[in-house]
Amino acid sequence: MNSTTQSPDRKIVLVTGASGGIGEATTRNLAAAGHQVVLGARRVDRLDRLVTELTEAGHRAESAQLDVTDRDSVNAFVAGALERHGRVDVLVNNAGVMPLGLMEELRVDEWDQMIDVNLRGVLHGIAGVLPSMRERRSGHIINVASTAAHRVDPTGVVYCATKFAVRAVSEGLRQETADLRVTVVSPGLTKTELTHSGGNPEQQNTVRSALEAVGIDASAIAQAIGYAIAQPADVNVNEVIVQGTAQL
Repeated sequence: MNSTTQSPDRKIVLVTGASGGIGEATTRNLAAAGHQVVLGARRVDRLDRLVTELTEAGHRAESAQLDVTDRDSVNAFVAGALERHGRVDVLVNNAGVMPLGLMEELRVDEWDQMIDVNLRGVLHGIAGVLPSMRERRSGHIINVASTAAHRVDPTGVVYCATKFAVRAVSEGLRQETADLRVTVVSPGLTKTELTHSGGNPEQQNTVRSALEAVGIDASAIAQAIGYAIAQPADVNVNEVIVQGTAQL
């Protein structure tokens, strides 16, 4: 069934950061719901395994290597999907990093990394899909922020700043057009690999301990994303905040 005759409920969905955590869970959820998922991430081996698993289960999935900090990489990712399917219905901007530490530690390279992945990567994704969505006057951009976009913790100042910015960009884009849907999904403590690289080891361990105590499974965030996508075209879910019942 080609893209011009498929069911209107089946969407072409691009997911960044799809090789693990929330991105992987979202991919599984949307593929099971019947959507065509296009996975992007740097860890191609993981993408290949996930695509194989999903296609063997009868779902529609494909992947491409993607570095959201590289505008050309993002544009190629989007262009490939447009060439194969004729449109992009949904972009899930999920890729993110979270190396924690106090400002006085001057982890400037990690600050730059968070800005590049968490904010610039989101902007690259928006720039990649926006022209074709505006031309079709249809589309949905979902940006994964965080409960850290609603509060500031001293060990995550720059991370919080990038997520505050994602909320601001999302709200501005939502107000800019009546044709497209824009959703922010803000997860609380979620059991992913986000704390497994970089940052102050003590602070990263503290967060990992909190995840074990009150963290929720990434599938809960995937379900929230699926809910937003499933709404009628004239209904926009502006923001969903999802966290564990025990998280303060």
